[in-house]
Amino acid sequence: MRSFIETDAASHFPIQNLPYGVFQPSNGEPRIGVAIGEYILDLSVIEAEGLFKRAGLKEEHLFDQPSLNAFMKLGKPVWKLVRQEVQRLLDEHEPELRDHRDLREKALVPMKEVELLLPAQIGDYTDFYASKEHATNVGTMFRGKENALMPNWTHLPVGYHGRASSVVVSGTDVRRPNGQMKKPDQEFPVYGPSQQLDIELEMGWFIGPGNEQGKPVAMAGAEDQIFGLVLVNDWSARDIQAWEYQPLGPFLAKSFATSVSPWVIPLEALEPFRVSGPEQDPEPLGYLKQSGAGSFDINLEVFLKGRGMEKSQRIISTNFRHLYWSMAQQISHHTVAGCNLRPGDLLASGTISGPEREQRGSFLELTWRGTDPIQLATGEERIWVEDEDEITITGWCQGDGYRIGFGEVTGKILPALVAADMMK
Repeated sequence: MRSFIETDAASHFPIQNLPYGVFQPSNGEPRIGVAIGEYILDLSVIEAEGLFKRAGLKEEHLFDQPSLNAFMKLGKPVWKLVRQEVQRLLDEHEPELRDHRDLREKALVPMKEVELLLPAQIGDYTDFYASKEHATNVGTMFRGKENALMPNWTHLPVGYHGRASSVVVSGTDVRRPNGQMKKPDQEFPVYGPSQQLDIELEMGWFIGPGNEQGKPVAMAGAEDQIFGLVLVNDWSARDIQAWEYQPLGPFLAKSFATSVSPWVIPLEALEPFRVSGPEQDPEPLGYLKQSGAGSFDINLEVFLKGRGMEKSQRIISTNFRHLYWSMAQQISHHTVAGCNLRPGDLLASGTISGPEREQRGSFLELTWRGTDPIQLATGEERIWVEDEDEITITGWCQGDGYRIGFGEVTGKILPALVAADMMK
């Protein structure tokens, strides 16, 4: 399949992808579009022309919206209908858009001329801890190799409820957080800027229709809840976390910012790259049994560009397929007690790490808690993220002559507010 919009083999957004996002032109209101090469197909224009209605879509005013929530709510049959119509319109052999100059000029917007916004209004955000390598690495550092995994870890997807209000779109600067910290040799905690600021390389997925309270989502239908996937950097203040998490878990150490990429990749676009995840031992309980391949071959990379660096340097290279607990298992477990998921809810995988050093998805693991610094090409070292460091996460599935890409999620660290600024 090829589009009349030219894309090269390295493009993240060929016609096989068609991710959804929310964008705002300089002289207009936010609306919904699909990425194709270096352009955005404005779906509000296609909708106004009646092309979706002609294709069988009954709903109106889905795409002149500042979020994808209303579209997410409608579920898989509607998502499929819209995707098929968009692919038809963009196909190289279809003249309806290709040869209609006025419509083409209204509907196709250069991506560089717009602002990309947060794709959904996020009501709730849940972060999991689903990578066995990550959990083992962290557990080994703090409890020793023999007690690395807690007794429950191989029986259920461990997670916690995060803070939705501080989820930000790629390109948003992140302020270094202040908080309480206590070193082992100190009697009392101190207050100040985090000295152990970290990243977490994650993938996230947005919930579509959701479920009624008290009615769990079975494994068989769990993936039907997934509207699409995004890249996630769940920034973490490790020193604040170490002091505050006892006994209830992360709070201020994670709530100051979570960055996500703007383009939501449909699950259907990832189907050619479906693979089996790691073997699970012991066998999960019945409500968590995975039938068939439940993971995807998604290459993931992290780049760092520090102050004074002319170009960014890759520091992490791993793959989504290493994730122990699948997305379906995480959804099923999330709802098994009766929790209701809603359209636009964001679930994230937790740090994705692999068995090799360069596959470790956080600075905590890469530097092994500061004992093995990251060596930069400039001669500098990194143990934790420093002020003015810019972190970029990218990801893609490699097809035969094309890529299904996720774009990128980028964030730059600003210095913490000093006490005087906080009193203003």
